[in-house]
Amino acid sequence: MDLVTTARAIFALALTLGLVGLAAVALRKYGPDAIARFTIDRKDRRMKVVESLVLDPARRLIIVNCDGRERLILLGEGRLISDLDVRGQG
Repeated sequence: MDLVTTARAIFALALTLGLVGLAAVALRKYGPDAIARFTIDRKDRRMKVVESLVLDPARRLIIVNCDGRERLILLGEGRLISDLDVRGQG
């Protein structure tokens, strides 16, 4: 390999790594939530997490609204522990 080919390869590698780094910085700044806002219309969603509460490192309580009904879900160790119907507030 001559000097020009080596310099071209190093420049291409530096450019590629720079673009990957720039994409990583952009993803950290804007994040997946910002990207999802552009792709999914939020008015068409049927389900949303109303509130989440961490009980301990292994368990979490989640209130989920689905089709106008609220459900209280207890999650733990990667599985569903309990699911209760929560009455709406009117």
